Amino acid sequence: MPVEVASAVATTTMEITVSKFELLRELTATQGVVERKTTIPILSNYLFEAAGDKLSLTATDLDLSLRTSCNAKVRKEGACTVPARKLYDYVKLLPDADIAIKLLENHWVSIRCGRSNTKMVGMAKSNFPSLPVFPSVGVIRIPTGVLRSMIAKTGFAIANEESRYTLNGALMVLKPESITMVATDGHRLAHIERSGEKFEGVSGEMKTLIPKKAMDELKSLLDSDVEAIDFAKDESTLFFRVGQRLLTSRQLTGQFPNYEAVLPKDISKSIALHGEELGAAIARVAQFADERSRAVRLRLEKGELKISASSTETGESEDSIEVAYDGEVMQIGFNAQYLIDFIRATGSCDVKLELKDAQSAGQLRPAEGEDYKYRYIVMPMRI
Repeated sequence: MPVEVASAVATTTMEITVSKFELLRELTATQGVVERKTTIPILSNYLFEAAGDKLSLTATDLDLSLRTSCNAKVRKEGACTVPARKLYDYVKLLPDADIAIKLLENHWVSIRCGRSNTKMVGMAKSNFPSLPVFPSVGVIRIPTGVLRSMIAKTGFAIANEESRYTLNGALMVLKPESITMVATDGHRLAHIERSGEKFEGVSGEMKTLIPKKAMDELKSLLDSDVEAIDFAKDESTLFFRVGQRLLTSRQLTGQFPNYEAVLPKDISKSIALHGEELGAAIARVAQFADERSRAVRLRLEKGELKISASSTETGESEDSIEVAYDGEVMQIGFNAQYLIDFIRATGSCDVKLELKDAQSAGQLRPAEGEDYKYRYIVMPMRI
């Protein structure tokens, strides 16, 4: 009999108190990683580990994991797993007070706050997958603002088709004094480079394919006020440490396409445009584009750029913008959404549209030569 009592005691080994504000902040940060529709039930749970004066939270979908922590009064150290979505939805509705969390028998977890008292059905901690450990060598510091800007200007161009495996991520190229990020879906390519940064520990050229899901998750993590992140990788995993949060991602394997071959060489026409004006004109005209192709026609004439679209179902529309252009008449078709994506990424700054002929890719870039060298290449469409 004493043996059973001992095992019952051994299971109730976690008891903590944590502020609702701190817990909710970390639960919110991990929501993007929690697996929603999974055939492996434990992946729908958080792993909670209490030790010292901290509560560590881990969420994973096996490809991506996020580990974070918040301050806690730890009465009994220990660990448990809790259904992630249900806990998040419940904690949001609790009053702004301290929350007492305690592990009960059979992996149930008690959550008390004010006059609210709930018991949630957890699962055995032993089912939770073990996670890779942050490497002790080869850590590179990357300024948060630089990485955030690069992701914002390339992430949208990543392919969504699962079949194009190596395009389901962005390529990050680190050199001792520059960082470059490139993304493409085969129809367009976003390329951004920043020189003048010093990257200790980088020799030659270090190429890393970052999966789309990791890019999306990083984008929200980098909104923090941490000045720089720690980046490292081993054979199979990428590690991004942002303050007390650690994002790990399975590496994409395979060869990223030779993007340098796509960058336009002989541009003969370059026109300066107000990004906001161009974006508004395209958005209006695109209402009348063919729903499947989203094609709009750009016609460059002396002194003006005409943007038009038509479809048999909805009708036709044309807008024109005054431009300083004195060359021959030229007409080219583009996917309207691709152009709008670029204008959104650059904000309302002035842009340059650079073209060679109707069959060659067009290039868009900010008119000002800023700290970043940013270019966006779009393949033309038949119209």
